[in-house]
Amino acid sequence: MKRFVTWSRDALDDIKRQVAFIAQDNPSAARHLADRIRDAGRNLGDMATGRPGRVTGTYEKPLGRLPYVIAYALRPIGSRESVVILRVIHTSRDWPPEEWPN
Repeated sequence: MKRFVTWSRDALDDIKRQVAFIAQDNPSAARHLADRIRDAGRNLGDMATGRPGRVTGTYEKPLGRLPYVIAYALRPIGSRESVVILRVIHTSRDWPPEEWPN
């Protein structure tokens, strides 16, 4: 059964910052990154594949060859289990256990 996918404000802010940074030098690459992140998030609604996350109760979905991870949780929204995308994090960030990177 397809799950509803929702993006947290933090996840949207993460994407906005990362895309803006890349767009300074390469607007085309920034658009490509935004598209890849959006598509990967949407695909989690079809099949929520990911490893257990560093924060309890979350999962992490790497973005293939891109250096980003989508952190998400499965939560009930109404009567359906939904994918809630919590953060989109560059893999070079310092990421302590049980915390989100600053």
